[in-house]
Amino acid sequence: METRGRSLVKAVVWNVIGLTVMTAVGFVATGSASVGGAMALINAAIGFVTYVMYERIWAQIAWGRSSVSQHA
Repeated sequence: METRGRSLVKAVVWNVIGLTVMTAVGFVATGSASVGGAMALINAAIGFVTYVMYERIWAQIAWGRSSVSQHA
């Protein structure tokens, strides 16, 4: 099972990537860096919360996991 800290770090890294991409897309779509950035921040905030919830839900689901450690 994943720790909450690991889930949080994964979510932050994922959102930094998404924020960068969304800022670029927003800028291309609107021609405005501030509007593109605002769109990206809103998207990142929503995505962050939903991703953390999604990860924590999946952490509780045993389906597809092996009970034997597969680390070398």
